[in-house]
Amino acid sequence: MGFLIILGALKLYIYSPNDPNSGVMKKSWVIPDIHGCNKTLQALVENQIKPDKFDALYFLGDFIDRGPDSKGVLDYLMDLEAKEYQIHYLKGNHEDYCIKAWEEDRQKKHFLGMRRKKKIQKVWETLGGKETLESFGVQYASEIPETYINWMQKGRYYIELEHYILVHAGLNFNLDDPLTDTNAMLWTREFRVAPEKIRNKKVIHGHVPVDLEFMYHVMQSKRYHFIDLDNGVYMENRAGYGNLVAYELNSHEQRIQTNVDN
Repeated sequence: MGFLIILGALKLYIYSPNDPNSGVMKKSWVIPDIHGCNKTLQALVENQIKPDKFDALYFLGDFIDRGPDSKGVLDYLMDLEAKEYQIHYLKGNHEDYCIKAWEEDRQKKHFLGMRRKKKIQKVWETLGGKETLESFGVQYASEIPETYINWMQKGRYYIELEHYILVHAGLNFNLDDPLTDTNAMLWTREFRVAPEKIRNKKVIHGHVPVDLEFMYHVMQSKRYHFIDLDNGVYMENRAGYGNLVAYELNSHEQRIQTNVDN
């Protein structure tokens, strides 16, 4: 357990690693779109964040597609969960496409033993699904083991915290309650925050890559009601992009990991 010593007005907390309620504040890291870059994710988590089991790791979705090892990303996160790290995660539009392709492929009928890719899978492959299938060593969406589909399906649409709302893409502020439009949470690319509709909380999201200079500017300014953390980790040949970012909600620290997958 933790111990509390009071010296006059000074409160000194002695931290015990077995007491999550001791005086040391846990860290809460937010990590955006990983897109199959498993080596980069591991480098960020293990070499820079170095979380303990009291820290919270919030993932904004888009774990798969485009990068070389989507299966490895899912395996790594599922393993962290199994080791009882505090993993909280959202579903991104790429997970949504994968799940729908998987479901459609499972329902299809074969004609004279011939197998063809269905419409959703064809579209998904153009968005990066081809690389995801390759990472699993399969050709058809339904061949992805159901364990992975179930894990992605459990991803939430948003997470509301004391001062923030975490969402993959954004919110539809044309509605009285922006937290009712799940399609916007997965797909919207432009939105203007109306803070009074979300209890004056700040939106943290991914989905649309922005360069590091703009990201830093938004983080350091109080006039913005959002932070976009997506730096396009797979966009290595574009100046100002190609990194995986982590943002700590209490201290406002940032960690930047250059892509090491390709």
